[in-house]
Amino acid sequence: MLMRSIDDGRLPALAALRDEGFLGTVTSVFPSVTGPAYAPFLMGRYPGEIGLPGLRWFDRTQRVARMPGHSRSYVGAEMRLVDRDIDPNAPTIFELARPSFGALSVITRGLKRRDRIGQNPGFVARAATTHFRGNVRGWLNIDREVGEEAARRLRTESVKFAFIAMTGIDKTSHAGGHESGVVADAMRIVDDTVAKIRADAERDGRWSKMRLWIGSDHGHSRVRDHEDLVGVLESWGYRALAHPWAFRWTADVAVMVSGNAMTHLYVDLDLTSRRWWPDHEQKWGSLVERLLERESVDLLVLPTGPGSCEIRAHRRGAATLEWKKSGYSYRTVSGDPLGIDEQESLSDREAYEATIESDYPDALVQIASLVGAARSGDIILSASRDWDFRARYEPIPHVSSHGALHREHMLVPLLLNRAPTRVPRRTIDVMPSALSALGITIPAGVSGISFL
Repeated sequence: MLMRSIDDGRLPALAALRDEGFLGTVTSVFPSVTGPAYAPFLMGRYPGEIGLPGLRWFDRTQRVARMPGHSRSYVGAEMRLVDRDIDPNAPTIFELARPSFGALSVITRGLKRRDRIGQNPGFVARAATTHFRGNVRGWLNIDREVGEEAARRLRTESVKFAFIAMTGIDKTSHAGGHESGVVADAMRIVDDTVAKIRADAERDGRWSKMRLWIGSDHGHSRVRDHEDLVGVLESWGYRALAHPWAFRWTADVAVMVSGNAMTHLYVDLDLTSRRWWPDHEQKWGSLVERLLERESVDLLVLPTGPGSCEIRAHRRGAATLEWKKSGYSYRTVSGDPLGIDEQESLSDREAYEATIESDYPDALVQIASLVGAARSGDIILSASRDWDFRARYEPIPHVSSHGALHREHMLVPLLLNRAPTRVPRRTIDVMPSALSALGITIPAGVSGISFL
């Protein structure tokens, strides 16, 4: 949609950046959902490995989420807990590149209070009202104000790094579909903001040194059917714990939906440490078989160990994925659910190349990074096309969604005002590249690779 809008002449400021620099496609992360998918841009790491396995998750340890229900949802008031929940040993770019500011950033650790645009009580109340009333056009007004404030700060203050999240394109896509006219309006606000920032920088001589990058944390695809996953489980006799009513003491299964096209399912909720699928199979194997028969379920992932999992798909069979220092190995068992043929001991780059043209780009690396995360579920679901997993409690009925491993969700644009040294592959490459541009040492543990 971005490339088409640029080609059609509707986004002149972005078209100028493309003509002078680079516009390409990179992979997001799994789950491809706002919040967790900001971690690559701001921390250079996969979200699961720094403690954000999804927009919602269940705390087995009962030490982090202490309230009844022991779960997190970053939709609403608990968004303020993201900085507390992420790995304290993984630095944010805000901590490394100072002074900085962030606008509507879910991750803000390292920013002073005044540099967290959109987090004052009045703005939070307005955004919450806009969200829960389903006021789609209201998000465009918020985007305009955020863009104007960000441009003003860049014009009047000395700033090394700025992260400006403009959420209108996502909100309007959910409500009207990603090809609707209101989405085009949201894109024009991004274009106007870029035009302001560039004009100011050219006027005072900063443009020759400024790097201005535009990216997305996820894509979108249409939704025609909503699976009420909680309702399905309860009709099968299970007691489900799920948001917004996540306080059920006697639940059997915790249903943590993200995006809404992926879900973590947690079982044996009385256990306070993680168990792998072989320990759950006897009790929960029938649940897995019934889930696989649902039209809404495309892929079902079962973590079988700290470096392995099983991937299943109805009618496409099952395969195993293992990862270790020697690389990623994907072996068919009763079929090829990812449609990529068997792969043995692939490096990180080779795993990307083996999957990038498939329906599940970068799936081997993305699944491994999520399955290995301590806070991930015992059963992980990725939705079929035209489906998601949440039928109730959405202020805006979704006609377009994201979160799954499909191409439309995982492939996102990256626009740079100057050509890179090498072609970018993933959103996790953005943070180390920004540090390279600033002459700041990239910290150990960063998963991304600089494209400068």
